[in-house]
Amino acid sequence: MAELTARQREVLDFIRQQQQQTGFPPSSREIQVYFGFQSQTAAMNHLRALERKGVINRTRGKARSAVDPSLRFSPGFRPIPMLGQIPAGMPLDASERSGSNLGVDLAAFGVENRAEVFAVRVQGDSMIGAQIADGDTVLLQKRVPKNGEIVAALIDGESTLKRYLLDDGEPFLKAENPLYPDLLPAAELVIQGVMIGLLRRVP
Repeated sequence: MAELTARQREVLDFIRQQQQQTGFPPSSREIQVYFGFQSQTAAMNHLRALERKGVINRTRGKARSAVDPSLRFSPGFRPIPMLGQIPAGMPLDASERSGSNLGVDLAAFGVENRAEVFAVRVQGDSMIGAQIADGDTVLLQKRVPKNGEIVAALIDGESTLKRYLLDDGEPFLKAENPLYPDLLPAAELVIQGVMIGLLRRVP
């Protein structure tokens, strides 16, 4: 591994600090602001240099992808896979794609550390009545849902985030925004995960 300059070491330390404390790596904009760079390009140049020197991994097209793969999460934290975005609006074709890991203390959400948990980024406003906004990250556990819980679901081959309800024993999905209709499966409803927590970055 090539030797780092003093500034590159500072940027790497900031990435590690943010990744450990929040579970998210910082965006290039946050790096720019923290170090007082005149442009976002300067931050990007440091990230490219760190990637070339093999100390971080980056995923093209993702704002928060400058991850130190050797980082040890703080005690109690566990790496949770980020599986892209999920619509909180009308359902879209399902596409589960791998992303970076998110450091989460599952005990803070009342979940055992060995539970099967994943995270997705919310896209849309159909769950705004449940205080779930566009851009939030929801944590989901793979288990059987209870009536009234919020779930990530595959309904007739399309993915969405909604509230799971039963009507005379028949399941359907309900939005928390009156602009969106209830969703009843025509053929198939597969629950991919039950929401256990929500993460929101404060600007």
